[in-house]
Amino acid sequence: MEAKTGPEEKTVAISEARLKEAEKYIEEEEGVTRRISGFFDTFITIVAVSMSLYHLYAAVATVTTQILRGVHVAFVLFLGFLVFPPYRKSRQRIGWYDLLLALIGVATIVYMLFDFEEFIYRAVTPTTWDLLFGVIFILLVLEVARRATGWVMPFICILFLLYAYLGPSLPAPWTHRGYDIERIVGHMYMTLEGIFGVPVDVSSTFIILFTIYGAVLEYSGAGKFFIDFSFAAMGRKPSGAGRTVTLASFLLGGPSGSGVATTVTLGSVAYPMLAKAGYDKDSAGGLLSAGGIGAIISPPVLGAAAFLIAEILKISYLEVLRMAVMPTILYYLSIFLMVEFDAKKFGARKVVAEEILSLGKLTRMYWFHFTSLVAIVALMLVGFTPILSVFLATIIATGVSFFRSETALKPKKLVKALRGGSIGVLGVAATCACAGIIVGVVTLTGLGLKFSSIVIAYAGGNLLLTCIFTGLLMWIIGLAVPVTASYIIGAVIAAPALIMLKVPEIAAHMFIFYYAVLSEVSPPTALSPFAAAALTGGNPYKTTMMAWKYTLPAFIVPFMFTLHPDGVGLLLSGPWPKILWTSVTSMIGIAALAGGVDAWFLRRATGLERILLITAGLMLVYSSWVFDAVGLGLVLLVIIMQKMRPKKMGVLE
Repeated sequence: MEAKTGPEEKTVAISEARLKEAEKYIEEEEGVTRRISGFFDTFITIVAVSMSLYHLYAAVATVTTQILRGVHVAFVLFLGFLVFPPYRKSRQRIGWYDLLLALIGVATIVYMLFDFEEFIYRAVTPTTWDLLFGVIFILLVLEVARRATGWVMPFICILFLLYAYLGPSLPAPWTHRGYDIERIVGHMYMTLEGIFGVPVDVSSTFIILFTIYGAVLEYSGAGKFFIDFSFAAMGRKPSGAGRTVTLASFLLGGPSGSGVATTVTLGSVAYPMLAKAGYDKDSAGGLLSAGGIGAIISPPVLGAAAFLIAEILKISYLEVLRMAVMPTILYYLSIFLMVEFDAKKFGARKVVAEEILSLGKLTRMYWFHFTSLVAIVALMLVGFTPILSVFLATIIATGVSFFRSETALKPKKLVKALRGGSIGVLGVAATCACAGIIVGVVTLTGLGLKFSSIVIAYAGGNLLLTCIFTGLLMWIIGLAVPVTASYIIGAVIAAPALIMLKVPEIAAHMFIFYYAVLSEVSPPTALSPFAAAALTGGNPYKTTMMAWKYTLPAFIVPFMFTLHPDGVGLLLSGPWPKILWTSVTSMIGIAALAGGVDAWFLRRATGLERILLITAGLMLVYSSWVFDAVGLGLVLLVIIMQKMRPKKMGVLE
């Protein structure tokens, strides 16, 4: 961030070209979609609306698991081949081969469901027709995932399939008994442990309903209200611009669950304000992308991977939300503190958004947009299932939109919302179906325990080294695949290593989840910072480094609840005295880390004070009374040193 001391304000506008460039990163995360009109656009709308209505119906009706997952995948394959082009240059039309592949995809599901009870009994000894439809089905899943997410995810799945087939030929310690084509196809296509396993189960229940809910909020104008509300609430101080971005990213990103989309949506509105406040292009982009990433780890929605945590651990989604509360507070506390420190260091200017209504008037006019967000958590607290809770929240959001005419979801807007809900889930659903192949191979071959034993052996049984190796593994995986797929892979091959070293299951899976999310700010494929840089016109790699500055505590937080048994207090698990103590010391530790990284605490920090603050923060990360005492002592020492030092005049002391 540059020092801006002059009274003038410069006008910054984001060009259409920059917006289009930023939107490419959304497409890279969520899939490149066709731009068509006319008959096919209407046809896709009809099918997409039907898909949303079917899943809303399934939320309150009793639908057999196999049928729900099968129909869900049929919709994904059919719409996927119509919506995602085989390559970027064919975005303007749908070819005959796309229609053919879409119909064949539906045919493979119809064949499976025609006599399902008899079908599943043949899983170990499939017939010739079973093999034919199964092989075609697997190939179609790989192709739709390639169109939606790129070639890397299907390539990884192919490697896993080869691992299952070539078991006896592999070198130790990777060798296993091996499985023939019949066994692999039967497991992947004809059971609920392969492609139709946990990832597709979560996609067909939780994820699509939350995607529909997010689309309803978007088309009712809730997103714009959340941004305006943040501007009105936070824009009264020199640090107001940074505060606004932080609060708006939380409110806007929670329902969307997409870091890149939140970054671009918010950045297109907030970057001019950040520039007026004195942020340079790279600092502004770093802050925008850090806020966007925070959306994925924040209640009440989190990202798609959070639903997988609940399903894999067989716990309620409400428990996952509870576990995410303190890490989210720590994450945003760090960003807020760094925003404050930056404002004091560089003399940020106060920016007043004249076109925004006052906080009181804005709240009186559009308060109802908060009702559905509160309703989701309230309904789960009183005992409703997450599926029914989000269904009712969607109904509430639709109903309250009629409180004002400009937000009302009248038929035309409602159709767009229902279409948007289905189209928005296709990329994630295709990833889940493809990831089912990986999960299927792991369950078939026992790869998870084998891989965990190898990691532990390399780490010499040391928990800290195992955590570091796991974090690096998640970073490498995250370079190539989306957050959801990254978490699934990590959950089945890396989490068992942590669990084998006595880390509680909830802590192990939250560790994997956090590092899957943080891959989005890790080069060389840091989508959120690159999207922010495209908006601001900054350098993508410098923007990524600034994003690292703001998200650094998030890289530390997972170690807090993993390295020591008392650390699970950060996940609000265990006795309340330990939860309170761990939470308070962690907040102080995060404040110390933020001060050390940003070279400011009560005032500008000297080199020695920065070292002391960072050391104190790392000490407070480890949940031990001895380490906490040392860390608190170092923080107190820095406070005394800064209080005793003569205060210099000016913001750049």
